[in-house]
Amino acid sequence: MGKRKGIGLAVLLLGLLAPSMLSSCGLKEKEFNLITSGEENEKVVNLFSPMEKTDPGVENTARSASDKTVIMAEEDLGITMAYRTYTAENYQEKTYDDVTLDRARNDMDDLYLLNPDTIKTLGEEGKLMDLSGLDSAKNLRDVVKTANTIDGKLVAIPQEVVAYGLFINKDMFDEYKLELPETPEEFLECCRVFKEKGIETPVGANRWWLETFVLAQAYADLYNGGNTKEEIAALNSGERKYSDYMRPGFEFLQEMIDKGYIDAKKAYVSEAIEGEGEDFLNQKTPIVMAYWGAANTETAYGKTDFRMLVIGFPSSRGQMPVVPITGFGVGVNAEHREDAMKALDVMTSDQALQVYTETNKVISPSKNVEGDCVPALKPLNDRIKENVYVLGSNAGMKLEQWGNTCLIVQQLLKGDTVDDCMAEFDRLQEETLKKN
Repeated sequence: MGKRKGIGLAVLLLGLLAPSMLSSCGLKEKEFNLITSGEENEKVVNLFSPMEKTDPGVENTARSASDKTVIMAEEDLGITMAYRTYTAENYQEKTYDDVTLDRARNDMDDLYLLNPDTIKTLGEEGKLMDLSGLDSAKNLRDVVKTANTIDGKLVAIPQEVVAYGLFINKDMFDEYKLELPETPEEFLECCRVFKEKGIETPVGANRWWLETFVLAQAYADLYNGGNTKEEIAALNSGERKYSDYMRPGFEFLQEMIDKGYIDAKKAYVSEAIEGEGEDFLNQKTPIVMAYWGAANTETAYGKTDFRMLVIGFPSSRGQMPVVPITGFGVGVNAEHREDAMKALDVMTSDQALQVYTETNKVISPSKNVEGDCVPALKPLNDRIKENVYVLGSNAGMKLEQWGNTCLIVQQLLKGDTVDDCMAEFDRLQEETLKKN
């Protein structure tokens, strides 16, 4: 895939502003230890991750949750976790993903927090350890194993399952007597009513997350129709085309653009949450898309002056959560590889994940760990508990999904036709088949 001006989903897991705000930004390295020790011979595991708060005046519960599990690993193993972290400074230099790939390929760190497409790339290059032998791996939900397994190897384990949904201003829906939409047709009708009632832009959008509409519609049947393995095998062999799955979602986005339900020009240059967040919070637009954790933090939508609900994206099977899986990976040639594996096993144990889940109110990757969610997230959580969702990333698909779909959606925002976009999917699929 071409150079990606990044999704940076790893940032979301740690409660920072937005994924693209780090991965598409210029980067400045900072290195520090979570715990300082005067013992020169102390064992150290180097963790590369976007870990810093963006606003020191705001409580960052996600960061606190991660810190707690790191401390558990340090205390259990007698090690120190040294954070090697990057902070967004401007929008000119390398993406977070670019830098992660470079560092992992050059064995610069031990443990990495990775975005979905980076997991796939490094896993296919053989740069990540097989984690399937860890005790914590035995407790993972099937969705996590499916998303992060490459050539039979589990190459990354997350501390939470990130789910994307539609953030809805329920007060505005009630004001205009609108039911929450289930299908693409019902969603477009809601947008029509809002537009007629004087809402200039019913859907607040940015250049990173409109792919969620596409993925929900493209793969609702594939992941929920009982024929997942066979359909993915057909895509991987070239028997089926990704473009056939993607076309309805791109036509849906084009209709929203044509009818003024989203502002394509603004979306194309807007960072996630920065671009649309203010209008949503000020009740100028009733709908935005975001990740689960945005409902928990005041840096995003954790405190609103209206009733907010988070629902799935419209699809032929109703409201559909989109779930891209991130995770921690260990470098195959890491200097402290064995200690990093042990540390990760502690950090992703059921005990640690229970602490993480309760602190951060997220979906745990362990099938043994359950936690509460804020009331706004209940509709989305209910669907996931029913095992109704679409994977936004799947390492078992030869063509990477999350990043490629994002980039091609950006081409649509810039003015390419739906046919142009489908031709790009066909080109990428052909290119991928030749490599494999």
